[in-house]
Amino acid sequence: MAGRRRPPRARAPRQGGPTGGRGESRLGLARLEGFLAWEAEVAAAERDARAFAEQFPWLPAAERESLEQAYTADRLRYAEEVVDRAVERCRRLAARYRAECRRICGRWAVLCLSVTLAAALLAVVPAALRG
Repeated sequence: MAGRRRPPRARAPRQGGPTGGRGESRLGLARLEGFLAWEAEVAAAERDARAFAEQFPWLPAAERESLEQAYTADRLRYAEEVVDRAVERCRRLAARYRAECRRICGRWAVLCLSVTLAAALLAVVPAALRG
């Protein structure tokens, strides 16, 4: 059927990751999973389009096929928009979580530095008072 469209945009791979070959194989598996999920969506859209067009038996075959193609294209356009919104939401959440992690790590660094300085002062002050 002519309703097939490209799968939603894939995320660009990170360059120079520490996992080496594992990262590439994970990316390959994720792309394969995405491809299979998209093909399943295309098949479901085509199946549903056929079922929808069968409700109009009085239409000539060419018009029914045109209706199927329009239904499939519309559904895949919607599915693509849903995936794109989900990807964008994931990116926003990832950025938010990275910022939160940096904030928490900064607080821990300040706490550790404070405890270290306090311990150093407690070790030096009694020695200075004795002398």
